[in-house]
Amino acid sequence: MRGELTDKVVKIKRCAAVVKGGRRFSFAAMVVVGNGKGRVGWGYGKANEVPPSVEKAVKEGSRSMMDVLLENGTIAHRVEGRYGAAHVVLVPASPGTGVIAGSAVRAVCEASGIQNILTKSFGSNNPVNLVKATLAALGQLRSKPEIERLRGVALS
Repeated sequence: MRGELTDKVVKIKRCAAVVKGGRRFSFAAMVVVGNGKGRVGWGYGKANEVPPSVEKAVKEGSRSMMDVLLENGTIAHRVEGRYGAAHVVLVPASPGTGVIAGSAVRAVCEASGIQNILTKSFGSNNPVNLVKATLAALGQLRSKPEIERLRGVALS
């Protein structure tokens, strides 16, 4: 299962703790993990070196995967996601458009297997919050049969 997952490092932060001998540095990595076929997750790992922090983030990301509803390489309908001050709008696009997105939102879209999408982010440009807002938006996607079932009506 691990072989088919792709991971993309969104952000690496360096943190310094001041100790008696000077500064001790540690690293925190934010990683988006996906299979490119409608499953995506994110992980956050902290360690004293970069590679172990990325490994921890990938391990956590593969545990926290969620399903994304895809239709012909794009999303079914327009959705908005919020996390903190980050606000992301995702709009379906026609084939050939590509992924029009900033780096954090692009990482989530590409990892989940979306090939054509238009996005716009408002408010905070913090990559961690943008990833969480994008995943919140993708979690709101519903298929037409599912909406018909939930509402109890037939959509034309």
